[in-house]
Amino acid sequence: MTKAQKKLLKKIGFTVLLIIVLFFTMFPFAYMLLSSFKRNVDLFNMERLLIFSPTIQNYVDVFTRYSFARPLMNTSLISIVSTILSLLIGVPAAYSIARFKQKFFSVVILAVRIIPGIAFLVPWYLIFTRINLSGTYTSLILCYMRLALPYIVWIMIPFFEKLPAELEESAMVDGCIRLQAFYRIMLPVSVPGIVTATILVFISSWNNFIFGLILGTSRTQPLPVAIFSFISYTEVNWGGLMAAAMVITLPIIIISLFLQKYIVAGLTAGAVKG
Repeated sequence: MTKAQKKLLKKIGFTVLLIIVLFFTMFPFAYMLLSSFKRNVDLFNMERLLIFSPTIQNYVDVFTRYSFARPLMNTSLISIVSTILSLLIGVPAAYSIARFKQKFFSVVILAVRIIPGIAFLVPWYLIFTRINLSGTYTSLILCYMRLALPYIVWIMIPFFEKLPAELEESAMVDGCIRLQAFYRIMLPVSVPGIVTATILVFISSWNNFIFGLILGTSRTQPLPVAIFSFISYTEVNWGGLMAAAMVITLPIIIISLFLQKYIVAGLTAGAVKG
């Protein structure tokens, strides 16, 4: 077998493997997308898997019959506010740990990150019930921040570690205090890391289910919990369920597609030293 034939065989094998991976990755999403435009009677008819009469009634029902506008607003509000507050606390914390080598605090934050969020659910519920915050936006935002803060810190630490200390030292020689050097020098050059942390934390908050289920009410109910309304004792509205899943998934897919380079940069930051 010649060298060119071996190269061609490798390309063919890689292409086949890529097609297989893409099929198993994209098929559930494609099936969900197609099913969201089907009537319930067509969903279980394999003869109409690809050929059917599409309808948008499922999407109409999502925002009329099931009132998905309110959960959509709740999820947007909780996710945005918790992400912003987590950034305001987590980015300076990551800078302090990276610049002053605070290994103890980094280990503590890592331990908090490792512990499953559900382990904090009962204590949070008891605390918020005692202080009359259960079922409020405040309780959900604080719970989401508990999950987001360690994530932000551990994403941002490698970014600050790669930045030379001479940057803020030069600013302090020119008369800035360290806090001014941080906001004027370090933050602008660490924007890629901040964008990465923002994307990943927002996605995590958007998809969070368990805290909204236990601590939320009909007034503060987020999208992942609202999807339960399509399941009743007598029936499951599969078409509406698929349409609702698309409403939840589509914003995250769009964000991921347009900002994927920042996500990759954040996941690989600090992987190469020197």
